[in-house]
Amino acid sequence: MDSTQGRRPTAHAGDQGTADADAEQFWERHYGTRRAWPAHVNPLLAETAAPLRPGAALDLGCGPGGDAIWLAQQGWHVTAVDISTTAVERVRERARDLGVADRVVTEQHDLASSFPAGQFDLVSAQYFHTPFSLSRGRVLRTAAGALRPDGLLLIVDHGSTAPWSWNQDPDIHYPTPTEIAAELELDPAHWSVRRAEMPRRRATGPAGETATVIDNVLLVQRRDPPMTA
Repeated sequence: MDSTQGRRPTAHAGDQGTADADAEQFWERHYGTRRAWPAHVNPLLAETAAPLRPGAALDLGCGPGGDAIWLAQQGWHVTAVDISTTAVERVRERARDLGVADRVVTEQHDLASSFPAGQFDLVSAQYFHTPFSLSRGRVLRTAAGALRPDGLLLIVDHGSTAPWSWNQDPDIHYPTPTEIAAELELDPAHWSVRRAEMPRRRATGPAGETATVIDNVLLVQRRDPPMTA
């Protein structure tokens, strides 16, 4: 989804259909207002995936597709999903142009109501934020459940507000990796935390501006206990 976190407006149960439509329209405008979006791999995904043997990957909220394309170029078979039809169409076109269309499947999903089928060796949720009501914990628990044994769920969230963020609320709270892990409510008998850190990095905004930002990183691995006879 978006690379900036916004305050989520309150959505009542009776308004869910309207909220879903508003969310899709918002992200369509977000990706449709520019002819081209930067499409570089997120560095923490590259750091995590580079030493892994390529398999099946799921990119949640793929946006302009930098992560999905990079994974495909490394040999992964990627399912790239986004609520925006424009976003997934652009990812599909870019995969074709770069010769990796056979390793990228794009699907349009509103993850508030649907989730891609399949099992994955890697699920990536990079800055999986939205200004609309979304049970993020439920979506990420579903993602963890879609992992194959030894599969990895990588969650990278904002830990600070970048100057180019559309939410400059000084009172915003960024959940720590520990808080994110608690929200997932994963059984430690089946999932283990491999990384929970808050690294700093130099980031580049959409207009080329730079700033030091904090990322909240949680890496979870599915570790099903061996079956007993």
